[in-house]
Amino acid sequence: MTPFTTATTSERCGDGMYRCVLDDSWNLRPLPQGGVVTAAALRAMGDALGDTSQRLRTMHTMFIGQVTHGELEIHVEILRRGRSMSHLRAHVRNPGATTGHVVTAVFGTTRDGFEFTELRRPDVPAADDCRSFRDPLPPGVPKFEPTPFWAERVEGRAALGVPPWEVVEHRTAEQATWYRLDDPPWIDDGARIDPLSLVMLADTMPGAIGQRLGPTDRNWFGPSVDLTVHLLADCRSPWVLAHNTARWAGDGYASVDMALWDGDALVAYATQISFFTFSN
Repeated sequence: MTPFTTATTSERCGDGMYRCVLDDSWNLRPLPQGGVVTAAALRAMGDALGDTSQRLRTMHTMFIGQVTHGELEIHVEILRRGRSMSHLRAHVRNPGATTGHVVTAVFGTTRDGFEFTELRRPDVPAADDCRSFRDPLPPGVPKFEPTPFWAERVEGRAALGVPPWEVVEHRTAEQATWYRLDDPPWIDDGARIDPLSLVMLADTMPGAIGQRLGPTDRNWFGPSVDLTVHLLADCRSPWVLAHNTARWAGDGYASVDMALWDGDALVAYATQISFFTFSN
C-alpha cells in the first residue's frame, strides 16, 4: 500500500467502530492536514457501507475539535441505506477526546441523466514547466522550514499567481497549482487515482487568500471551519490542477473554493469557510 492508503485505512473493531494510526508526516502547523483525516473517515464509511457499486458522490466535514496524529477512533453510522444512494455520518477523534471531525457523506450508483461542464480550466503551463514548492528560494527571500506534509507527502508546483514574497501593484484572489502525491495512490491496477486523495488535496484553499493579501506584517494562518467536496469524475493522472479562488473575507472568516482538473476533465469541486489566526 502507498503511504496515503496506509494512513487512511482503519481496522474494524466493533459495530461501526474503526481505529487507525496517522503518523506525523501528514502534519501541518502542527496538526495533521484536515483532508487526510477526512479521507480516513470516508474510507471507513465505505467499508461500513460494503457496497462497491455506490461510489462517494459528496461529503461535508465540520472541524469541531482538534485531531492530532497518532491513534484515531472513527465511529460510523449508516443514516440511510438505499439501493442506489446511501447516507452516512462519521465522527473522527483521538482516544479519550469528546469531539473531533464530523463527516457526512452520500454514496451513490451511476444514474441516468444529462452531462455538461460549465467551468473552464485555466490556461496554464504544464507541471514540468512550473516551479516546485521544494525548489530553492531566490536570493534574499527569508528561508522557512516546510511542514512534513509538503516536504514528504505532497509536491506542489505554482501554475498561476504571484509568489508570496513578491510585492505587486494589483493582486487577485486566484491561483492555480499542480499537485502530486510523492507516492501516487493508484487503484484498479493503475487505472485511476484514489478519489479520497482528491478530498485531501481540496483542503488546501487558503492559498488564494494569500494571493489577494500578499506580504503582510502579521503572520496569519487559515484553519478550516468546514470542507465540502463533490466527487465528479475519475482522475487518471498523478498530477492534478487545483484552480482556487477566494470569494470573500470579513469578520475574521473567508470563503474559498476550488476546482480540481485532470486534463480537461473536472474531477472534483470544493468549497470551504476558513478563519484567521495570527502568531504575532
